[in-house]
Amino acid sequence: MILTETISLKTNGRCDVVNITHYVEAQLAKSNLNSGIVTIFVTGSTAGATTIEYEPGLVADIKEAFERIAPTGIPYAHN
Repeated sequence: MILTETISLKTNGRCDVVNITHYVEAQLAKSNLNSGIVTIFVTGSTAGATTIEYEPGLVADIKEAFERIAPTGIPYAHN
């Protein structure tokens, strides 16, 4: 059986990290499935999904890492 559901989210912009666990759990609860695999797909060229322990220190580290990789406030050729 394949079940497809959509979760739409709004973020606060650049480097926002959103815990989607409760959204996924709610969809699973509605499905009445008790085994299987959940696949998360993110549309858009500037979004991503990962599995991490949603812990405030780790979230801060991720935001700082992205700022080092692609700093704000500098010109980019593709803008």
